[in-house]
Amino acid sequence: MQKKKTYAVFGLGRYGMAVAKELVENGMEVIAIDMNQSAVNLAAAYLPICKCADVTDAEVLERLGISEIDTVIICMAGNLEASVMAITLCKEIGVKTVVAKCGSEMHQKILIRVGADRVVFPEKESGVRLAKNMLSSGFMDMLSLSKDVSIVEIDVKSEWVGKNLIELNLRKKYGFNIIAIRTGEKVDVAIDPTAPLTDKMTLIVIADTSRLMKMK
Repeated sequence: MQKKKTYAVFGLGRYGMAVAKELVENGMEVIAIDMNQSAVNLAAAYLPICKCADVTDAEVLERLGISEIDTVIICMAGNLEASVMAITLCKEIGVKTVVAKCGSEMHQKILIRVGADRVVFPEKESGVRLAKNMLSSGFMDMLSLSKDVSIVEIDVKSEWVGKNLIELNLRKKYGFNIIAIRTGEKVDVAIDPTAPLTDKMTLIVIADTSRLMKMK
């Protein structure tokens, strides 16, 4: 059985809570952390593992086992210094993926420079949408059209490279419809089903959300 991914959410404001709750509701293992005890007390009603701790302290992160976490999501856009320190420490102790919420384009540049693998703007991407993207293996982005239907961008899997869409028959296998193919900045809606796929492409598809979430 495939091991579940583990997540840590730093910062339990509205955005951090939305991310953490969505992950927990989808059965993920999540440790939620805030430096404010009141925020932790409120979150404890919804999240099974909540800690009041200083995420800018390396010893604290080690003690909490953050080095073993797959993805850390830092939701402290209002405190740039704390975000920078948390990103730096997470990368130093070996966290593979660090996602950070930011408040401006200048902050985005800083957070990427200190090691963030992805930076999100809360006004452009909701906490729930970010969590869905975290849950969707191989998906670059997810946009929910309704409760049941989503549009997503999917990386071309290594086993698909060199094969065309007719050979792969992805609609039958996964139940999705390919509506466009992106190569770099170019998006092609006039799809040639006989053209071989490359690892530079991403597929833009529309499909039933529940089937997409189970895709391997």
